[in-house]
Amino acid sequence: MKVYISATLRGFFGRNSFVEVSGDDIKSILNFLTDEYPDSKKVIFNADGGLNSFIRLYVGDEDRSEPDQWYRKLKPDDEVLLLPSIAGGAPSDNLIPDERRKEVGLDDQEVERFGKHLLLREIGVKGQKRIKASRVVVMGAGALGSPVIQYLAAAGVGTIKVVDDNDVSLEDLQSQVIHSARDVKRPRVASARDTVRNTNRNINFESENERINADNIVSMIDGYDLVIDCTGDHRSRYLINDACALLGIPLVFGAIYQYEGRVGIFNLNGGPCLRCLFPEPPEPGLVPTCAEGGTISPLPGIIGSIAANEALKLIIGIGEHLDGRLLTIDSLYLGSRIVKVKKDRKCPICGADPSIFRVEDFDYEEFCHLKTAEDEIPVEGFTPEELARRIEDKDPMTIIDVREPHERSIMRFPDAIVIPIGQLARRKDELDPDKDTVFVCREGKRSILAINTLREAGYNGPMYNLKGGIEAMKDIMFSHEGAWL
Repeated sequence: MKVYISATLRGFFGRNSFVEVSGDDIKSILNFLTDEYPDSKKVIFNADGGLNSFIRLYVGDEDRSEPDQWYRKLKPDDEVLLLPSIAGGAPSDNLIPDERRKEVGLDDQEVERFGKHLLLREIGVKGQKRIKASRVVVMGAGALGSPVIQYLAAAGVGTIKVVDDNDVSLEDLQSQVIHSARDVKRPRVASARDTVRNTNRNINFESENERINADNIVSMIDGYDLVIDCTGDHRSRYLINDACALLGIPLVFGAIYQYEGRVGIFNLNGGPCLRCLFPEPPEPGLVPTCAEGGTISPLPGIIGSIAANEALKLIIGIGEHLDGRLLTIDSLYLGSRIVKVKKDRKCPICGADPSIFRVEDFDYEEFCHLKTAEDEIPVEGFTPEELARRIEDKDPMTIIDVREPHERSIMRFPDAIVIPIGQLARRKDELDPDKDTVFVCREGKRSILAINTLREAGYNGPMYNLKGGIEAMKDIMFSHEGAWL
């Protein structure tokens, strides 16, 4: 039978989107996969032999991640899906109370502007007034946030708050269609504001050019009807999820990577939250982000449009939606599936006996493995300038490139030895413990994981990380060539 591999895991499975396996239950399939692809063992299993908590395993749309489900017999036509964190039913009611809907009206210009909505029986005047009365927070004005913000504005959402602390860069323009070339180096929220105003000046646009944290997240979203998560890191995703769950605000979740995207709805009417699906995030660098792995330009538009559509259906109170379900779309092979998300009674935020009552009391840096433990040896590193100086001086050292093949084809690192992270432990004998070994990746995160992986494998030679990765070093000039990358 076929086991379908999510895009974020394919690097551990020979870049395959699916693997033909022999086995009649989950346990035999997992054994087959890890025997055939030894590098996958670390990403699939935890130290106790169970699935890592950032991995879910589905047969059809049924979650069979728990070990007591691994010995149930499978049918020959069953489809098995390995789903890592990146990152339904009919609504019983709309999110906008009738009292608030009755407080707003539609003028002649708005009747003309939203005429195509008014023609739809499910929307009509009442539905459009609910849209106008709604207050929505969009977390992130990047690739996913771009279409979400634009479609919410075009639909006439009355108040749109956008939260993002980044500036527009040239590489953003490939997929962040809300920005233009003239916006480069401007705050994303300022660029988004101008685009929204050009679409509909009647919209109340609010912006926060600030990084979210446990101290400000609640005040940013409290009092709003809906939050749409368009961020790109696990720390933000869990922080947003937890704040929404504690405040009782529904959350529309979107995530993209390369050619694959996901959309789901959490925290709606006592439904499951993100922690119910993925109790913990992966270790930094283990599962690549879209910034590291790339994304085809139209994918954020596809996923962002679906997320905006789900948001509008919740606001109006129509149709079926993705509460308790997760939609995954593979734009490369034109495949899609919807899997069920069960509410976890042991969930610390929305379960029967919760342990998280305030986001301020929870350490998201530690939870997302962004802190150095007291007994953990800190990872030392070189700045781009320091490494460049050592290269110029021809200091004896070994440079290991842990990036994906497509990344190296775009931007090479001269004289580097290529060893994927999953192969480091079994190839540690190729390193010289009497020489400094410097690990490089795109942004300096996977290289830290590489060093810790080798430490666990017992390698004791001196190891260093390139701080900021190759991105921070790409403008370094060398005396013997005009540009080195």
